[in-house]
Amino acid sequence: MTDQPAAERAELPDFRRMPVREALAWLAANGEPPDPRPDIDTDSLVRRFPHLAAVETQDLTVDGPNGPIPMRSYRDPTAAPSGRGLVWAHGGAFIGGHLEMPESNWVARELASRGIPVLAVDYVKCLAGVHFPAPLDDVHAAWRFGHENAERLLGVHPRDLVLGGASAGSTLASAVVTRMVEEHDPGRPPALLLVYPLLHPNGSAPSAELDPASPLDELALNYAGSVEALADHRVFAGLGDGRGFPPTFIALCENDRLRPSGEAFAATLERAGVPVTRYLEPGAEHGHIDHPGDPGALRTLDAITHWAVRPDRPTD
Repeated sequence: MTDQPAAERAELPDFRRMPVREALAWLAANGEPPDPRPDIDTDSLVRRFPHLAAVETQDLTVDGPNGPIPMRSYRDPTAAPSGRGLVWAHGGAFIGGHLEMPESNWVARELASRGIPVLAVDYVKCLAGVHFPAPLDDVHAAWRFGHENAERLLGVHPRDLVLGGASAGSTLASAVVTRMVEEHDPGRPPALLLVYPLLHPNGSAPSAELDPASPLDELALNYAGSVEALADHRVFAGLGDGRGFPPTFIALCENDRLRPSGEAFAATLERAGVPVTRYLEPGAEHGHIDHPGDPGALRTLDAITHWAVRPDRPTD
């Protein structure tokens, strides 16, 4: 994803500036373009942050319901164990994102260096007719794999494995919990980590009523696959009552249009008696942990690390 010549990268159109329908068609035809940032590949990250050199990784591919699921485990044998591990799903508006993006790769390396081994997971994207529940099924399968192999891959007991995600990944992680709660699955996560989450179809309202002029709402509809699915709490966990959810950490950004969704879900969980830790990053915008070394991103990871040791208690 980083070896394409700079001149060729510069000629690629920015799909983020396209109307949503055009962007979906372009991505389905061409795939996700390389990130133009020159210093986010693994070698650059290790040069910039030497403490990450001790992190050991293993690339994995697991058979999933929609085809192979790419995963990568991260462990730092020199770090003091926190007692917790994490299955982590990146964001990308359900149409992009991958294991090399900083929100996946850098975040996983940083957490592993702090004693939280990570299994980072990818999932099928909502392109070319793919919609819910396909990406959810992949993350659910990834959680089961991580849970079954927690000791071998991460060195933690399955009961100490947390599920988490950022942005679209948080939508999927919370939907996995909803599904497992309703199925009375004993292997459901003992704790949940959500970073700048989208938990309602209209994250800024927050509600199931879409704004036709909002590209974010159009992407939510593309994920759900139908207007009817937009009102389903199994698609967007924020529409449910929160009962049965485990202790949950919710990291919010001060300047994020989706912040109301996370705040509303935190209130829903609290009404259901679920222990909730809220963390607000001052001045931050959506996606801040996709920027390696960003001071706000590092503070957020500090808060996550502190919580991960005792996810049933709020941070100080």
